[in-house]
Amino acid sequence: QVQLVESGGGLVQAGGSLRLSCAASGRTFSTRTMGWFRQAPGKEREFVAAISWSGGNTHYADSVKGRFTISRDNAKNTMYLQMNSLKPEDTAVYYCAASRSFYSSSGYYSEESYNYWGQGTQVTVSS
Repeated sequence: QVQLVESGGGLVQAGGSLRLSCAASGRTFSTRTMGWFRQAPGKEREFVAAISWSGGNTHYADSVKGRFTISRDNAKNTMYLQMNSLKPEDTAVYYCAASRSFYSSSGYYSEESYNYWGQGTQVTVSS
């Protein structure tokens, strides 16, 4: 099995930046596709970004495109989400997720494609 632990959340002002980290342990060879999801109060969880095993393929939700950057360092078993130009609308609990499957253009956005989830880290952006 795989354990995922997020870190780096916090409170920032609009326009500020945060970098989230997701550390994987256990059967890390099963963390082929990884991604970030978020859930705001009273809202459903939504896709944020995904990255392939090699890091060569990335995808972003339209709402964060151009502001967020997803990356991974497999030697450190860690995935990152660099968040710049943060908006109050970005306020949510951010969840790290991993899939046993390789990157798929048809499945990276779906919660059902991911097998492992972290506990989440709170990101709050003040106006």
